[in-house]
Amino acid sequence: MADDAVIRFRDVSKIFSRPDGRGNFTAVDRLSFAIEKGEIVAVLGKTGCGKSTMFNIVAGLIEATAGQVSVIGHDPFREFAFFRGKIGIVFQNDRLMPWRTAFENVLLGLQILDVDASKSKEIAMRWLARLGLTGHENDYPHALSGGMRQRVSIARAFAVDPEILLCDEPFSSLDEMTARDLRAEFVRLVRQNGKTAVFITHQINEAMEIGDRVLVFHRPARIAYEAQIAGNADDAGRQRIRDEILRVLSLESAPA
Repeated sequence: MADDAVIRFRDVSKIFSRPDGRGNFTAVDRLSFAIEKGEIVAVLGKTGCGKSTMFNIVAGLIEATAGQVSVIGHDPFREFAFFRGKIGIVFQNDRLMPWRTAFENVLLGLQILDVDASKSKEIAMRWLARLGLTGHENDYPHALSGGMRQRVSIARAFAVDPEILLCDEPFSSLDEMTARDLRAEFVRLVRQNGKTAVFITHQINEAMEIGDRVLVFHRPARIAYEAQIAGNADDAGRQRIRDEILRVLSLESAPA
């Protein structure tokens, strides 16, 4: 694995105690991978395979039980304060504050980072415009469609100018037409702004539309298959990858 990777896992494991107190279970098992600057990596797997646990380790929300985790050269859990403003997160639901307008929701991260007020307003308005929300700046979340709310969420993540974007199935609750448009928009924005992105999904087509590379997880989280998408742009190459992903996923039994 490259030494200059933006995100690096080396033999990372995560073990949890069972809620009923009857022993432990392993969510991540000696997982190793590296993600380069500017790369979009889609992580694909069945429910319960450990995708979200890996996501939370990268975000610094939980600590690995064993192994080495490096994000921008730092430990995301032990050096959590270092990552202030360096990681943007887009969740499965938009997590907008209902008492704040679209503009005020995008402004939130900038306010937390103590960015100058006039500059913050300019940045927030610019990102709302880039996400096609001009004219909806003063709308509250309840007045926006699901797709528009998720656009606000994406604008909020990009507004703080993070180095890394972490996305946990952000389009799974949207209809396919809306999700497809947002996927294309998301990839375009990541490319244009030189970001690195980790995108969790359980949909093969979504993983292949978004990722430069796809990592398929089996439970407990370990890489069962890896595919480079960019070099396989022709239809036949993509179909071979899709068939292999289906085959690999079919080998894993449902979680207990």
